Amino acid sequence: MEFKIDKETFSRALQKIQGIVEKRNTMPILSNVLIEAHADRIELTATDLEVGMKSSYETTVTREGRITVSAKKLHEIVKELPEEVISFATKENDWVEIRCGKAHFSIVGLSPEEFPYFPKVNEESLIRIEGALLADMIEKTAYAICFDETKYNLNGTFVKATVEDDRPILRMVATDGHRLSIAEKEFHGAVGPEMAKGVIFPKKGIFELKKICEEATTQELALGFMDNSAVIKKGNTVVVMRLVDGEFPDYTRVVPVANDKIVTVARDPFLHSLRRMSILSSEKFKGIRMELNGAQMVISSSNPELGEASEELEASYSGPPLSIRFNAKYLLDVLAVLSESEVALVLRDELSPAIVKPAAVDGFTAVIMPMRL
Repeated sequence: MEFKIDKETFSRALQKIQGIVEKRNTMPILSNVLIEAHADRIELTATDLEVGMKSSYETTVTREGRITVSAKKLHEIVKELPEEVISFATKENDWVEIRCGKAHFSIVGLSPEEFPYFPKVNEESLIRIEGALLADMIEKTAYAICFDETKYNLNGTFVKATVEDDRPILRMVATDGHRLSIAEKEFHGAVGPEMAKGVIFPKKGIFELKKICEEATTQELALGFMDNSAVIKKGNTVVVMRLVDGEFPDYTRVVPVANDKIVTVARDPFLHSLRRMSILSSEKFKGIRMELNGAQMVISSSNPELGEASEELEASYSGPPLSIRFNAKYLLDVLAVLSESEVALVLRDELSPAIVKPAAVDGFTAVIMPMRL
């Protein structure tokens, strides 16, 4: 195999797959990138057996072939090469020769025969969906994904599509058991059987999908399903991710319906106050107290080893006096993904789950468990 490619294109291509390749070294071949040279293009494939990515790039190929090499080391090499055309060629016994300017590298590869199979995708079965819409919904839910491997059915984002009033609605949900995030938006596309039932995208796949969406917020993506996997195609890149095999909990039962106390507060002052007050709170739990009384909200924190702090904020609240404790990080994570100027907290009492959402628009709901006083 032999081809020539400009340094910027090759470096970008290798950077793109770094989040996919296996880091734990359990199977050496999964730390490698499969490089295949065809008539007028090369294809780069990486997988960890859960998420796989294949991208193609037009280039000058003088000899077709395929090889696998360390994705990390090849990227480090290419990144440091001069801004010139790179010559890439395979030699005997799976060795690879890389030349650029006056630099020369010989690195060892592994046989491509050991590399896992990457499925062929039928593009006709995919539906079109806006990248910007997906990116925004992932941004608003991914912070609540559970990272506890024992709760495997929570290790991802639940994605479901419904038709309401003749409008297709896409919904994303994530929870770690302490907080829940729901984002929903109208989209233009068909609702297939998998999406109608609901599927769980793995956390790694969700973060890779977000990267792809952010690369092209003005472009549509193609989305579909095959063999218990999700397929995403955007431009020259195809991502296949194995769906989480499990039942996502009935999140609708978690969203409170009896909360009747609403407090509205400006997002930015609220966010900065929470950051200040959490400085003195416990390193582990970041507990803060929120006291509501009329048009006044007082946020405070105390730590026997460090001291105490409090701050008054203007708020709109007409209910009875209420004192409630939260993990400040949970509130900050919600506020970080909201762009609206005002947020609403919908409360019941000091022990019941609280709802946090934009004050003036629909489409996003966060539920947070309070801390015991």
